[in-house]
Amino acid sequence: MRDVTDADFGEQVLRSGRPVLVEFTAAWCGPCRQLAPVLRSIAEEERERLDVVALDVDANPETAAAYGVLSMPTLMVFKDGEPVWSRVGARPKRRLLQELAEAL
Repeated sequence: MRDVTDADFGEQVLRSGRPVLVEFTAAWCGPCRQLAPVLRSIAEEERERLDVVALDVDANPETAAAYGVLSMPTLMVFKDGEPVWSRVGARPKRRLLQELAEAL
């Protein structure tokens, strides 16, 4: 799992050759901290078919605004430069994997 910014979002996410799960997060967000180990685990397990990145909305407001992100954590899967799946809030790993299956 790696961090992305407004400056490299296009290259790292929109022009990626494979699906990318983006966590829109913030340092002050408790549920984001709860979700972090879940996302790290998914990033490792799904590394062959999915990239997992995090974008700090406070440091990178342009991208968050462009996708209408108002609550953290917001999770979005991007394929071919377009968001194809979105959820708000932390969830257990098993549930998140089940939900991601529909997007991948």
